[in-house]
Amino acid sequence: MQRRHVHTTTVALTELGFGASVIGNLYRASSEEQAHAAVDAAWDAGIRYFDTAPHYGLGLSERRLGSALRSRPRGEYVVSSKVGRLLVPNERPTGADTEGFAVPDTLRRRWDFSRDGVLRSIEATLERTGLDRLDVVYLHDPDDHWKQAADEAMPALADLRDQGVIGAIGAGMNQSAMLARFLRETAADVVMLAGRYTLLDQSALDDVLPAARAQGKSVVAAGVFNSGLLSRDRPAEGMKYDYRDAPPELVARAREIAEVCENHGTTLPAAAVAFPFTHAAVVNVTLGMRTEQQVVRNTELYARKVPVSLWTELRARNLIRGVGTKIGVTLGRPAREGARVVPDGQGDRADP
Repeated sequence: MQRRHVHTTTVALTELGFGASVIGNLYRASSEEQAHAAVDAAWDAGIRYFDTAPHYGLGLSERRLGSALRSRPRGEYVVSSKVGRLLVPNERPTGADTEGFAVPDTLRRRWDFSRDGVLRSIEATLERTGLDRLDVVYLHDPDDHWKQAADEAMPALADLRDQGVIGAIGAGMNQSAMLARFLRETAADVVMLAGRYTLLDQSALDDVLPAARAQGKSVVAAGVFNSGLLSRDRPAEGMKYDYRDAPPELVARAREIAEVCENHGTTLPAAAVAFPFTHAAVVNVTLGMRTEQQVVRNTELYARKVPVSLWTELRARNLIRGVGTKIGVTLGRPAREGARVVPDGQGDRADP
């Protein structure tokens, strides 16, 4: 599988990434065996970029990913995790996590973008994964914590990067405006952009993508199915868009895009995976993969040929934006942090 470098760094990501939120029991429980089989299938398919976070299953995703990768040659793959949520003992457990993961709530998340919090978070992640290092570290959803994240957390990550402890640093969010600020105003090398550069939402053309080009930095695209509406050949009523029921006008737009895709010999989900690469700043698309079957499905979508003529027609019909243009349909607001939301879009996947 082709790799692309995070600009200005030595970190090279395979174009398709393994989003490990779902093996942290996102929305429903899965077994250790399923998680290992999914990672094994990803490896066999050539995927060498794996993304996780403490938030995912209160550490379960990190533990499972680390266990599944432990026998692999460490120099052959890239792992990213995130900081900003420390896992601490839960003094008032209710028995189940309340943020979308089917795990016991013996731990709870505590926001912390301080320098000490960053160092403690990375140390805990290394312990959970059993890895000797992290290749990429993102600030995780600092929407309401800009000052501390920019003034304390990012400089702490920059120090670790400059010492050679981490290969690349950045931030991951569901909104693009603040990610653009991280690219312009901090030492970030790369951002993980969820749901804001897709076939249904190109709002990142207004901020984060031009910022990445201007600063010579990189973008990892997540949430490319917009929570499901772009994940089927034929979109239907009742499908989700940004974690909510898709409004009728967006279902109609998705159906129209799907028809154009068919006319060009491809499918809507294949085009959804390919579309982010139409911008030069995008180096990777990361998809959530719970099972071996989902890995096979996602890698097949990635491998399908999507002709350049598709983008030309979609732009001509005002179904997607070109640089500096707008689309007349209101596409909805970026999802913000809240219960049962996966902030970096890894809940999106080709299979339910």
